Amino acid sequence: MKIAVACDHGGLNLKNALIAYLKKCGHEVKNFGTDTFDSCDYPDYAVLAAEAVASGECERGIVVCSSGIGVSIVANKVPGIRCAHCHDTYCAKYTRLHNDANMLAFGEKVVGVGLMEELVNLFLTTEYEGGERHDRRINKIAKIEEKYNK
Repeated sequence: MKIAVACDHGGLNLKNALIAYLKKCGHEVKNFGTDTFDSCDYPDYAVLAAEAVASGECERGIVVCSSGIGVSIVANKVPGIRCAHCHDTYCAKYTRLHNDANMLAFGEKVVGVGLMEELVNLFLTTEYEGGERHDRRINKIAKIEEKYNK
C-alpha cells in the first residue's frame, strides 16, 4: 500500500519511526516532510499528505504533530478526507470499520513508538465494514463537504 506521511517539527521523531515501520511492513511511503527540527507550520505539510490521499496518489495517509490535533484538523479540510485522531486501538480499528477513514493522525507527545505501531497496523489492516447504516453516514459527511466546499 502507498502511504502518505507528514509531520511538523513536533512530530518528526515519531514520523521517522513510522516511516521505518511502514517500510519494514512492505509499504511504499511518500514523505511530505518536514525532515528537520526547525520550527515550522503543520498546515504546510499535513495538507500535502491529505491532497495525495484525496487525489488517489496514495491509498492512505498518516500525519503527526505534538498532539495530533492540528494535523487532523488540517487533513479534514480537504474534501474526501476522513482523518481520525487516534490514541487507542479501539478508535484506530473502528474508524476503519465504521467510518472508512482514509487518514490517521496522532501526537508524538501522546503516542509512543510501540503504540504507534499497533495503531498503524490496525488502521492499515482493518477493512471497512460497510452496510447501509455506515454508508448512509459517510454519504451524509460527503453532502456536508459539498455544501461548504463550493
